[in-house]
Amino acid sequence: MAKYVYDFTEGNKDLKDLLGGKGANLAEMTNLGLPVPPGFTITSQACRHYLAEGSVPDGLEAEVAEHLLALESAMGKKLGQADDPLLVSVRSGAKFSMPGMMETVLNIGLNDESVHGLAKQAGGNDRFAWDSYRRLIQMFGKTVQGIDGELFEHALESLKGSRQDTDLSAEELQRLVETYKGIVREQTGEDFPADPREQLRLAVMAVFDSWNAPRAVLYRRQERIPTDLGTAVNIVAMVFGNLGEDSGTGVAFTRDPGSGHQGIYGDYLQNAQGEDVVAGIRNTIPLQELERLDKNSYDELLQIMEKLENHYRDLCDIEFTIERGKLWMLQTRVGKRTAAAAFRIATQLVDQGLITLDEAVTRVSGDQLAQLMFPRFSTEGERKLITKGMNASPGAAVGKAVFSSERAVELAAAGEDVILVRRETNPDDLAGMIAARGVLTSRGGKTSHAAVVARGMGKTCVCGAEELEVSTAERRFTAPGGITVGEGDIISVDGTTGEVFLGEMPVVDSAVVEYFEGSEPADELVRAVDRIMRHADAARRLGVRANADNPEDAARAVRFGAEGIGLCRTEHMFLGDRRQLVEDLVLAADADERQAALDALEPLQKSDFIGIFEAMDGRPVTIRLIDPPLHEFLPDLVELSVKVAKGDASDKDRTLLAAVKRLHEQNPMLGLRGVRLGLVIPGLFAMQVRAIADAARAVPGARPEIMIPLVAAVQELEAVREEAVAILAEDGVDALIGTMIETPRAALTAGQVAEAAQFFSFGTNDLTQMTWGFSRDDVEASFFSRYLEMGVFGVSPFETLDRDGVGRLVRIAVEEGRKTRPDLKLGICGEHGGDPESVHFCHEAGLDYVSCSPFRIPVARLEAGRAALTGDSSDTR
Repeated sequence: MAKYVYDFTEGNKDLKDLLGGKGANLAEMTNLGLPVPPGFTITSQACRHYLAEGSVPDGLEAEVAEHLLALESAMGKKLGQADDPLLVSVRSGAKFSMPGMMETVLNIGLNDESVHGLAKQAGGNDRFAWDSYRRLIQMFGKTVQGIDGELFEHALESLKGSRQDTDLSAEELQRLVETYKGIVREQTGEDFPADPREQLRLAVMAVFDSWNAPRAVLYRRQERIPTDLGTAVNIVAMVFGNLGEDSGTGVAFTRDPGSGHQGIYGDYLQNAQGEDVVAGIRNTIPLQELERLDKNSYDELLQIMEKLENHYRDLCDIEFTIERGKLWMLQTRVGKRTAAAAFRIATQLVDQGLITLDEAVTRVSGDQLAQLMFPRFSTEGERKLITKGMNASPGAAVGKAVFSSERAVELAAAGEDVILVRRETNPDDLAGMIAARGVLTSRGGKTSHAAVVARGMGKTCVCGAEELEVSTAERRFTAPGGITVGEGDIISVDGTTGEVFLGEMPVVDSAVVEYFEGSEPADELVRAVDRIMRHADAARRLGVRANADNPEDAARAVRFGAEGIGLCRTEHMFLGDRRQLVEDLVLAADADERQAALDALEPLQKSDFIGIFEAMDGRPVTIRLIDPPLHEFLPDLVELSVKVAKGDASDKDRTLLAAVKRLHEQNPMLGLRGVRLGLVIPGLFAMQVRAIADAARAVPGARPEIMIPLVAAVQELEAVREEAVAILAEDGVDALIGTMIETPRAALTAGQVAEAAQFFSFGTNDLTQMTWGFSRDDVEASFFSRYLEMGVFGVSPFETLDRDGVGRLVRIAVEEGRKTRPDLKLGICGEHGGDPESVHFCHEAGLDYVSCSPFRIPVARLEAGRAALTGDSSDTR
């Protein structure tokens, strides 16, 4: 029979799949002998059964009862007993951290009788008991009973006015409890449940249900967390930070999660429960202040922090409570950090001997590196500083100030850049945080909800800007000096310094981009990036090339570390001034007109290739012969038709209309393009091959590779190859000839295609379109968002390669192609070549290189190194 409940003494940190991150780490701390309140964990397996079947698995209730009895025995009191109650918290805990996305209920076990017993436990502290009771009803009502949390917040705000909640008396809190119970009765038609065991049962069900709450689903989609994991539930004996000034709660980091610098970082709040800190409803004090308030607890906490960091060999995020001078550890996990902190910490841990350089490479990600390459604000020019808060998550964000999550989503969908401004954020603001360029709050510290979630998403965030008076109702904020910023006004937020500016600040390249452009690694962060990149390059098997169509992009690609060009799109060279020549070629009435157009294009093409070969300085250059959907190069059918119908057309216009009608296609992306165009228009591909050969002869060391696009049958490739080989031989130029694998048929007949191809390059943009049967340009705006919501897609198949469908075609082509030609060179040149998870797939599938846009080359280099060091792991989070 399956075991669904584990005591903290039975688990360890390696059981995250079963116990979730929180439960596994509570068990690990218990095993380390740290002061953890006793408790037990209901496994994620039980949650998955509940979500699938609509009921808890057989035996779960009996196991919970057995473990609750053991917990009561250990504590010497029973759950909710009137004279001496045991209270417990019920907390979610998935395998991957999802801060604030799922539910927590504290103080389970309180009712109208046990509240007096709790006050007696606390030495007659009635205020503490009633404060704990009102928190239970508020959290339970919102979380378990689905009551609008604003009803409770409004009642609390009305009672306290301008005071802090800690200023409320026992009598006032007792009245608030009655008000809260009235809200419950009014909203549900039932009294607040007084039975402690019923409270516990319903709270567990609520945590299970919260796995599929909209904000949790949205967060998993954003962070690419699998939807089928479920959450564990942790039931922990309560310890109380709201017993008075000798009690409190806090969050600590073993290093600064914003910068990675070593030191003492965290927030503390006297006379409070844990949710008060992360919710940001009261401004905290720096953790260092705890030394003055309670030196014994402070010293013990520092010892525990050092022990945990050495044990986990990483930055640890710790939640703790002090109950009348006694320190209790409530949670630890490997902490979320900014991109800059990730690189610094990885190299610091290497220097401390805690991890190897191999491990350091796996501790950072391509997405984090991309964040470091984002622009930063210029220090020159006029700077109108509004205020300064806490630098919670770095970056430079500019946008219109908005004061609600809904408005942020609305404007972002319309193409506007926005900054979400709130007093503090809560989990319901997640959609707005995702939509916004940056987040600004007037309350909360570096461990508040806004800070933790923004760091996890790589989103610019400034928290705790106390000088701001934020009015969400009036959609504005006021700042010192009489400054008022209303909705729609432009502000600039610097998450690195914590500064907030009025208006749009100019941005400049980041120091990391300057390093990739060739500058010396001048500061600690860039030196950390340099060190990790060098090791990733030494470890990786995959080559990294660039998609580049001109000498400028090619030169930048080389500076960024490209080892060649994997895709040079020649049709891009024909846009602009040369478009007329292509039009003349396609619409030529006879062989003489066609040859005249080809003769005009050839020297231009030769010049293009010379510039690219020179920029690449002996590196291989894969040149795709022209692949233009004809509609991009022909006059518009509708415009010509209207012109002729109105009688304004010339003889040439009428001739053009007849030709355009003859060549018009209902679906140009599946029409006369690629190899088909080369076969239908005599001399087109021959002209390009001659231009490549002449350019290669003109540039010593040039290494051209000629790629035939859109092949679906080996016979197409053979026809083009025969002519190309003859031209190359005539000019004495050696070049590989291969093809793009971008049709499903080419992938499925790769063994045949490889008889005529020396290399394959997977064009996964078209391969994805043809495999799924939809056009990217048409469908992303129409139904992709709905597919993501429904879970049909975990992520867009154009963003990350579809392993099951498109990936299977790639694997078939790799296997069958190499069976025919063992030395077949294999690469990928679709947009997936720069996507971290797709790079891991390419490593696993046995490709030789990936090719991507110049800016993504460092990302691909790093991920290729990570793929080599992590085996077949594709977890790039």
